[in-house]
Amino acid sequence: MADRKKAKRKAQLRKEDMKCNKPQKTPGHPTKSHVVKACEDGKERIIRFGQQGVKGAGKDPKTEKDKARKKSYYARHNAQDPNPDKMSARYWSHKVKW
Repeated sequence: MADRKKAKRKAQLRKEDMKCNKPQKTPGHPTKSHVVKACEDGKERIIRFGQQGVKGAGKDPKTEKDKARKKSYYARHNAQDPNPDKMSARYWSHKVKW
């Protein structure tokens, strides 16, 4: 029993151990696929983003289906907003998954 608690504690991400603005996958998280410690202007914040088990279309989608998925995603998530904010999940999702 004690070994499982130690392993669980070890596997948890700790804010002070994470590097700033370096996204990581979170395969053990039930709903979110990635986590990042966002740092900007002396502020730090843990942000979880991305749907678990779903791949983005990537930066350069090849198939028509992937192109349509990307277009749909950007329409739903207000991608035309010119002011990206590093402290938002939308910024990191666009950067990492789409």
